[in-house]
Amino acid sequence: MLRFMPVGDSMTIGSAGEHTWRYRMWRHLCETYGGPFTLVGPRETLYDKAAEEPVSYAYAEPDFPRRHLAGWGEGWLHMAPLIGGAVRECRADVLLVSLGLIDLGFYTNAEQTAQNVRAFVAGAREANPRISVVVLPVIPNVRCASDAPFAEQVAAFNELLAKAVADLDEPRSPLLPATPPASYDIHTDTYDGTHPNASGEHKIAQAFAEALYQGWGLGGDYEG
Repeated sequence: MLRFMPVGDSMTIGSAGEHTWRYRMWRHLCETYGGPFTLVGPRETLYDKAAEEPVSYAYAEPDFPRRHLAGWGEGWLHMAPLIGGAVRECRADVLLVSLGLIDLGFYTNAEQTAQNVRAFVAGAREANPRISVVVLPVIPNVRCASDAPFAEQVAAFNELLAKAVADLDEPRSPLLPATPPASYDIHTDTYDGTHPNASGEHKIAQAFAEALYQGWGLGGDYEG
């Protein structure tokens, strides 16, 4: 049983009424991965915007393994202390990580965020020395279009993230960068300039799916 753990912020947890890219990824793996697998994590809910808490179970399609480690307003800063316990508790084999936008927007600069990436990987490996990690760079959001310093921090962090992935990659615990699809457009693939709509969910899932297939031969081409 291969155990995938989605790790992320509001783009990963999703909110009430959504499918989430986690569901799209699960459907893809059902169709392309030849062995037993599941999604794992210490959390299960969606974010409820009315309650302003992650208390919703109102998935557009609830019949899938909904477990994850994702939180609205959480980033590398928040997940680095949690990842070891989550990996150990859930016996995760592969982490699918999409983090960073919230860090750069509210908590840490590019360099500090990159240090938290390294702490995150160290914590995951302490729990499972053979953990595999796929990392999606920060997708620039609507704020990048009007806030030049923020856009510069996003670009700087993505460069530092690529360096950290290359530095930390090792045979027994590989790290793999995912590439956001070139067609990703915040005007058509999000509902507010940041959070993915249905087409955005598919494209984020596609980014992880293509990394897994091209990098490690897991799954297959993403058909959507």
